[in-house]
Amino acid sequence: MTRRRREYFRITKFARHYDKQTNKFTFNIAYETATEPTPRTLDVAEAFGLGIDQQQKFVIYDNTELKISPIDIVYITGDSGSGKSVLLKAIKQDLGEEAIDMADIQPNPDKPIVDTVGKNLNEALELLSKAGLNDAFLFVRRFCELSDGQKYRYKIAKLIESGRQWWIADEFCSILDRDTAKIVAFNLQKIARQLGKAVVVATTHTDLSEDLNPSVHIHKRFGKEISVGYYANKPTKECSLAREMHIEEGIFADYKALSVFHYRSTHCPPPRKIFTLKRGAELCGVIVYSYPPPTAYGRNKIWKGNFNKLQKEISIISRVIVHPKYRTIGLGVKLVRETLPLVGTPYVEMIAVMAKYNPFAEKAGMQKIAEQKPSKEAQRISEVLGWLGFNLQLLGSSNYVREKLGNLSTEQWAVLKGTFIKNIHPRLLKEFEARQNRAYGRKADYVRGIQKADLLKMAKLIKVVSVLLESKVYLFKNLVNS
Repeated sequence: MTRRRREYFRITKFARHYDKQTNKFTFNIAYETATEPTPRTLDVAEAFGLGIDQQQKFVIYDNTELKISPIDIVYITGDSGSGKSVLLKAIKQDLGEEAIDMADIQPNPDKPIVDTVGKNLNEALELLSKAGLNDAFLFVRRFCELSDGQKYRYKIAKLIESGRQWWIADEFCSILDRDTAKIVAFNLQKIARQLGKAVVVATTHTDLSEDLNPSVHIHKRFGKEISVGYYANKPTKECSLAREMHIEEGIFADYKALSVFHYRSTHCPPPRKIFTLKRGAELCGVIVYSYPPPTAYGRNKIWKGNFNKLQKEISIISRVIVHPKYRTIGLGVKLVRETLPLVGTPYVEMIAVMAKYNPFAEKAGMQKIAEQKPSKEAQRISEVLGWLGFNLQLLGSSNYVREKLGNLSTEQWAVLKGTFIKNIHPRLLKEFEARQNRAYGRKADYVRGIQKADLLKMAKLIKVVSVLLESKVYLFKNLVNS
């Protein structure tokens, strides 16, 4: 005769009902436990007079009713072992294919993240930027190279991409420091509410209420005790951390401290004004206003004047850097909006590649005037570089460019330098300024500089060309009529 194996833990009651028409979930869940007979458990049973075959029954959900709509933000809290995960799994089973669980997202570990999200490059950059990975260096990293906070942000991008109506996450932000957890919570609810999606998260942490701003808060205690609160489904206007930050005037050393987090960290135009964003003494962000270039695509659509008038009336935002920890909570908008009136010129302009994917300057009150295509001078130079065997997608890579230049013949060097002399761009002029305290160079200095340029100088110029080949957005702000 075969002896039946005894179960020491088993669910004795598991019933649920989901009424999609009324958005009502009903749960009845209970389980039993029994002691496994071992020498030590038998000794304990004898010492305390316990029955070794005695089973204990625990009811954790007793005809519990929850009303959750497909656009609610649901925050399930409670101590470990109180039944949060059981509830979350039951909700997930009821929703079926309408839901996506963050734990089920398995990124490809061998590819840069920009290759693992979106149907094309533009969609990938938009999704990653929306989730808070709006850094050119992060786009080319693999998932395993990201921090825990960045991994959460990546998974938010995948939640958006999935198109599912319900987003589910157990142990939500449990491994993150509490500042990063609040930032992730704020960003998740913001995106979900913008897209009309539902979020259901469970965690032992109760410090996310302000930033998640749930419309349904379920707090589970031990046993079958549960409390449910229903609130207005409104987005959180501002992350709790942002309210702790203030703007003050800064110095160039502040920019240098954060420049490592900008994809163009090697060169910053001469600053006119620098402002910082601080949380206490901690430097969280910086914005640099500089003198405007002599020409800018789109400027003539909004402003007229000579060079002297240009330098007096217009400032250009040349750098906006937010520390990676604090991204996605609107600090770029805060930096621009609150410093525009402080710069001291009646007009401010901005030319940026990232503005195509992250319109923070528009949210701060700037007006998008035009999208600037790659300069004609840079395109003509790139054509010659292509003819010389350069991979145009690698022009921003200094090591690659130096290696290619080292293999050019004397005749090829002459062709390349002649092409640079024939195609002068104001940004290239800046690399050959002979006089100090001038923001932009002169043609004669440029031509002499090209003729004498060595491999390192030409490599730097080609990197500038790679920047000029980018498509940029031109934005403008009239502070006189604001």
